[in-house]
Amino acid sequence: MSHVVDDFMTRAVHTIGTKSPLSEAHRLMNDHAIRHLPVLEGGRLVGVVSMRDLHLIETLKGVDPKEVIVEEAMSQDAYTVPPGTSLSEVARTMAEHKYGSAVVARGGRVEGIFTTIDALKALDALLSSSRKPARKSTPRKAKTGKSTRATTKRPAGKRATKSPARKAAPARKAAPARKRGGR
Repeated sequence: MSHVVDDFMTRAVHTIGTKSPLSEAHRLMNDHAIRHLPVLEGGRLVGVVSMRDLHLIETLKGVDPKEVIVEEAMSQDAYTVPPGTSLSEVARTMAEHKYGSAVVARGGRVEGIFTTIDALKALDALLSSSRKPARKSTPRKAKTGKSTRATTKRPAGKRATKSPARKAAPARKAAPARKRGGR
């Protein structure tokens, strides 16, 4: 059975406009615990901005996240796939190029997003469904002539004897404290 990206993508996609400030992108990402936002202009996909992109731009000297717009931080080369694309193809391409997400779009309209988190959820689901149920182990029977603790019966009123106590390993000495050079 072949799986497609639609089976595991996130359908409720949060997006942002090109002219929105970076502070708005940050707020959206933090509020929804996401790391990728498809960027739209006139309802059509024009790029993607990631949390990493925001951090990179915001660390530049003199950058005010309230004044810099998303268009200046986004990647225009968003990895985009149409619905129905093979899951293995998407995963292979993401791994090969180290993409953090694939935007699932048809005719420039975003239908979903498939991130590395979605990929891990897909991996878990696929591995879980292909696992064979664990065999139940049967208890081992005691060999004839030898008794085990579980099968040994004691006469009434007799206590079990304790095995001799093990000696504790000698305590290790602590390493001497290092002296710091004084200034």
